[in-house]
Amino acid sequence: MDLSKILSVSGKPDLYKHIAQSKNGIVVESLIDGKRMNAFATMRISALQDIAIYTTGEDVPLDQVFRNLFRLSEGKEALSHKVADSDIVAEFAKVLPEYDRERVYVSDMKRVFKWYNILLGHGLVDDNAPEKKEEAEVKTEAETE
Repeated sequence: MDLSKILSVSGKPDLYKHIAQSKNGIVVESLIDGKRMNAFATMRISALQDIAIYTTGEDVPLDQVFRNLFRLSEGKEALSHKVADSDIVAEFAKVLPEYDRERVYVSDMKRVFKWYNILLGHGLVDDNAPEKKEEAEVKTEAETE
């Protein structure tokens, strides 16, 4: 699952795919309706790859949360983000039991479920962990010696 080209734009409800650079920002395409727009440099733009969820230990990257959700839902659509807050909290506790209850808000949990369902609908979520290049390089160097 590669989330480096999937973006969240502050103030916009959709997820976007990075298409190209423009003079004043980047061109993005909505994953919901396919409409393209220019995301300006002044907008807060975050790649999903760079987002993590607070836990009682180390923060957990969003792609790991999506993999946990994929396993829990057995590859099917997850809970809707429109259900009652108590259901959202209970389901999120199953996905990430060690989440920080003081710093992770229900709105964050709803966003995770909404984004997961959008990404799943586009076939962008799977159970495969990304290989780390550094580990692969270390193994290759150790084998050649």
